[in-house]
Amino acid sequence: MLVITRFRAPSESPDSFAAALRAAIDAFAARPGYVDGFAGRNLDDPALWTLTTRWANVGAYRRALSAYEVKVATAAPYAHAVEEPSAYTDAYGDVVGSDAPSSGNR
Repeated sequence: MLVITRFRAPSESPDSFAAALRAAIDAFAARPGYVDGFAGRNLDDPALWTLTTRWANVGAYRRALSAYEVKVATAAPYAHAVEEPSAYTDAYGDVVGSDAPSSGNR
């Protein structure tokens, strides 16, 4: 599963916001079920950022959110999160049906 969280960050401190996202990724990476993750900044709107993580399953992600270390690491950046759904399927077959390629959409 994919988690795509968008942030509307303070534009006067991009370096500190990037560091906060790096700390969040490091905290997530220490949790069981974490596959990978990265942060990005929008090319057209420098205040808009994204944190994208991939997880083995939704349960692993939800359990990671409950971990104390993750709560501490995500508190500052998540205060700037855009309020919208963030959990997505990453399997093409989940979207188009059982005749889809088994390797997903990548």
